[in-house]
Amino acid sequence: MLAKDGRVSFQEVARACGVSGTTIHTRVQRLTSLGIIQGSEYLINPAKIGYETCAYVGLTLKEGYQCENVLTALKSIPEIVEIHCTNEAYDFFVKIYAKNNGHLLSIIQSQLKPLGLSQQKVIISFEVVHNKQLTKLPE
Repeated sequence: MLAKDGRVSFQEVARACGVSGTTIHTRVQRLTSLGIIQGSEYLINPAKIGYETCAYVGLTLKEGYQCENVLTALKSIPEIVEIHCTNEAYDFFVKIYAKNNGHLLSIIQSQLKPLGLSQQKVIISFEVVHNKQLTKLPE
C-alpha cells in the first residue's frame, strides 16, 4: 500500500492489515533501517516544469581508469537523474531530462563529449507507457 501511495496513513494501512498503527510504524522503521524502504518523496512531472525531452544515453569511455572522474562529473549535471553502470556496450547508461531537443544537444556537446567518450548513443523517450514500483515480490 505504501509503495502504491506514499501518502497513505499508517492507520489506514493498519486497518487494511488488521493490526495496530504502532505495528505498522515499527515495521516501516525496521524496513527503512534495513534499506528496503529508501524514503518517501513527491514526484515532479518534468514536462510540467518545462523539461519536455527525456533521453537515455549510453556512454562508453575511452579509458577505463577514468571511471570515477566521469561518474563524479555525471553526478554534477543537474539534468541527469539516473546513472547506471552496465555490463555490455556501455560503461554508463544515463537518463536525462532536457527542456527540448536543443537543450539536450547542448548538454551532450558541452558536458558529455568533454568527458573522454569513445562513443555515445542517444535514445529519446516519447512517452512513458508504464511505470511502477516493485510492490510485491514473487513467493
